[in-house]
Amino acid sequence: MWEKMKQWIAKLSPKKTDFDDYRLIVSSSEFHLIELYKMKLDEAHVFNIVINKRDSAYNNFGEIELYVKFDDVIRAKHIIDYE
Repeated sequence: MWEKMKQWIAKLSPKKTDFDDYRLIVSSSEFHLIELYKMKLDEAHVFNIVINKRDSAYNNFGEIELYVKFDDVIRAKHIIDYE
């Protein structure tokens, strides 16, 4: 019985996705700042993802987020802060 319950719970638990390896580096409501950071990271060959969570109707609410892979977090923070 416990084995069946474990199998049932395993089916319900979320599977690992490709995005689980990414960490949030910076978020801002200013799109131009995120684009500047993105260009800096691209220039240093650090792969990054920008997710726009701003409200499309009003553009006053929400943030724009910049993510990098977990292995590149320290390098990306250094590039954004000091270069």
